Amino acid sequence: MPFLPVSKQDMEQRGWDEVDIVIVTGDAYVDHPSFGTAIISRLLERFGYKVAVLAQPDYHSCDDFKRFGRPKLCFMIGSGSVDSMVNNYSVFRKKRKADVYSPGGKAGSRPDRAVIVYCNRAREAYKDVPIIAGSLEASLRRFAHYDYWDDDIRRSILLDSRADLLIYGMGERATIEICEALKAGIDIKDIHWIRGTSYVSKELPYDPDLIMLPDYEEIKRSKKAYCDSFVLQHENSDHINGCALAEKYDNNIYVIQNPPQPPLERNELDDLYDMDFERTYHPVYEKQGGVPAIKEVRFSITANRGCFGGCSFCAITLHQGRQVRSRSGESVVREAKKLTQLDDFKGYIHDVGGPSANFHNPACEKQLTEGVCKKKDCLWPRPCRAMKIDHSEYIDVLRAVRNIDGVKKVFIRSGVRYDYAVADKDHTFINELCEHHVSGTLKVAPEHVCPGVLDLMRKPSIEVFEKFKDEYESINRRLGKKQFMIPYLISSHPGCTLDDAIELALYLKEMHFVPDQVQDFYPTPGTMSTCMYYAEMDPYTKKKIYVAKNMQDKREQRALMHFNKKENADTVRKALEKAGRRDLIPVLLGNRMDNKKYRHTGNESSGRNKKYKKQIRNKK
Repeated sequence: MPFLPVSKQDMEQRGWDEVDIVIVTGDAYVDHPSFGTAIISRLLERFGYKVAVLAQPDYHSCDDFKRFGRPKLCFMIGSGSVDSMVNNYSVFRKKRKADVYSPGGKAGSRPDRAVIVYCNRAREAYKDVPIIAGSLEASLRRFAHYDYWDDDIRRSILLDSRADLLIYGMGERATIEICEALKAGIDIKDIHWIRGTSYVSKELPYDPDLIMLPDYEEIKRSKKAYCDSFVLQHENSDHINGCALAEKYDNNIYVIQNPPQPPLERNELDDLYDMDFERTYHPVYEKQGGVPAIKEVRFSITANRGCFGGCSFCAITLHQGRQVRSRSGESVVREAKKLTQLDDFKGYIHDVGGPSANFHNPACEKQLTEGVCKKKDCLWPRPCRAMKIDHSEYIDVLRAVRNIDGVKKVFIRSGVRYDYAVADKDHTFINELCEHHVSGTLKVAPEHVCPGVLDLMRKPSIEVFEKFKDEYESINRRLGKKQFMIPYLISSHPGCTLDDAIELALYLKEMHFVPDQVQDFYPTPGTMSTCMYYAEMDPYTKKKIYVAKNMQDKREQRALMHFNKKENADTVRKALEKAGRRDLIPVLLGNRMDNKKYRHTGNESSGRNKKYKKQIRNKK
């Protein structure tokens, strides 16, 4: 299908005098199903709406927001695929030098707090045109939230953006319902019934199940109140048992959140991903070097949505929800066959997955009728007895895709939940993963090793990771494959002390791990870990926890993970001295690890250093 209009000239070529909807995004325009703008715009097009895409507009005035004239129905505004503040700044609050979602990877094309800026510019351009805010940035800021960059509590983004409605979560169904209501002539101020939306009102709706969150002023005064608000939001994120929520501000203004939309079912997901996409960036960016973000997803397939993993540091629970839904095998195969027809396809499908690749169905039957458990997690601290552990359907999908003519290899890169995999008594999945779907190195996410930190992360014990690692190595030896494993790890997560960071460094040395990626914990709105970071307590138990907020403390914890790097030697030495562990200086720095030797996990379990293993296990 041709790209949607990005200019007045494009409109004229289609014979349009006006458009119904202008979609504003902080990303460059990429018509690929991995981008929310592409899905929403193509869905609206399918429903007969005239849609134009205003990608990375000049936000210094409202002129660019008049590019297509006055939209007949509304502006739909988002920051893009990522939060604009995360996109623009590192965890150390330094301006990033690149933006993979912009032409040529050049930074600076989207403003800070893009949703707020874009909504206000649209309001300046046409005061009476409805404005609908969406995307991850709006979704996770729908109520008062801790803002890492201001180091303060900010109010709902609805108030600062002056949007009429906010769509939270996966917004396809809510988008169509809003546009149908506007098309029918209903005033935007009266469209307050749609699930998956939030709005501002001076009156509370009549709803006996409505839950009042702590007031904004109370949240600013009390960290315990902030925790209470987070817990109520977390416990009401399911479409079956979630209630409407309201948050009061000064002058008796309320931000009201309707209950969540149900997740799209299999036939709806199939229909969505069967739409025709160009599967690349708009040609207008070619002279600037294209859009780098397409490289990771051009030959990838989204097979599922939602995640019941429940990691504290992940916002998927609040955005996509805990109920997993997947596409049919037939739909995935159809998309894979489309990939084989692309001129630059070399036979390799880079991914078939989702938030967690090997989650394919709801965690248990109860979720379908009663919703997700409010007080329990599916996998933490151990797999729930009611959980249905079954990889068979996902295995069938992978087999079907790799048997398509023209497909040489199908990789899984979006993340395998190793705790779910080892809990499956049928080991077919891990066997087939090793035999067919690893591109030399498998990336998994134990995140840490210390029990206290893992509990706050809501991740399984390190013994579960080791069980998966041992099975992975055993299968690879049997297959005669030299395949390795690289762990994803998080430094300075709430609850992680300097002693914990040292323990992790010892573990990495003992296991011959050099992590490929180390992510210093980044407090972003909507996660339980961010609540812990701000409040310095567990939001459920209110138990006080240590949080590394000082930048030097954060640098030390990060450096300990890469203690083998020459540039980290001084920082690691100072950290060990601070912790009173000068005895470990020769252990971690005396014979600096050679990068080539310790680049992977290897299959050298028999060579572990028992002295340090005992030290790691016996945490002080």
